[in-house]
Amino acid sequence: MAGNVWFITGASNGFGHAIALEALRRGDKVVATSRKLSKMADLKEAGALTLALDVTASDEVIQAVLKQAIDAYGKVTYLINAAGYILEGPIEAASPQEIQHTFATNVFGTMNVTRNALHHMRPQRTSSGSDSGSSAIATFGSIASWEGGPAYGYYAATKWAVSGFTESLRAEVAPFGIAAVVVEPGYFRTGFLNPGGGNRLATADAMRDEYRDTPVEAVRRALDGVDDNQPGDVAKGARVIVDVLTRTGVAAGKDIPVRLPLGSDGVEYVRKKLQSTEVLLGEWEDIARSTDREE
Repeated sequence: MAGNVWFITGASNGFGHAIALEALRRGDKVVATSRKLSKMADLKEAGALTLALDVTASDEVIQAVLKQAIDAYGKVTYLINAAGYILEGPIEAASPQEIQHTFATNVFGTMNVTRNALHHMRPQRTSSGSDSGSSAIATFGSIASWEGGPAYGYYAATKWAVSGFTESLRAEVAPFGIAAVVVEPGYFRTGFLNPGGGNRLATADAMRDEYRDTPVEAVRRALDGVDDNQPGDVAKGARVIVDVLTRTGVAAGKDIPVRLPLGSDGVEYVRKKLQSTEVLLGEWEDIARSTDREE
């Protein structure tokens, strides 16, 4: 049976692609999946098993792809849920179909791949009760999973959803020697925000006139400005993620955290959110406590 085996969704670009390359560089086996095989030619050349997978597919399709991975390498040690995209635009502009597809990819796809992968990962725990290989499931959240904002409300909602899902999952699978972590990058130069790149889609009805000179338009311009100018280095980020999941390198001797912020901007974003939450609690604590029953 192979050593570490990585099963990665959304491996055609961004963090999924970078993690695949880093794992291959370390001599691990990689099953890289994406909707289009043609976009993973370099990974195949580097030694990855590349398989077509649309995470919105049925359980039967997902199970068939996972079976190919198991047939090839015998197990899945690390599951990386990296498939996803941002739907950009004001909340009222989105159609039901656009909303449904965003959640189907970013949330339900993650949940369905995870459910089916667990059928293979959970039995890897040995009969003696010890871990058979320190397995882990990493799902990509975002700094948007800490605080929503104008122009990306549905994206933020999906990332809040997978964060809560991961926290619950972590508690459930810990007894089986499986860790679960939500990775929360700041702005990294992955191409994620490139218009037309497949990861940044605008609502069909942009409503630009109605939302001109509002925070929605300001954020859209800001996203254009930060595109290809992000401070995060995706190769460094991927290296840290692989270290954390394998508990080696910079993460040697550390437990896998439930949340992993990445990037200086990501750290500051989380810190400011925690500080503002503490202020909110201080302001409303007495009123909140006043609603308890008097026994």
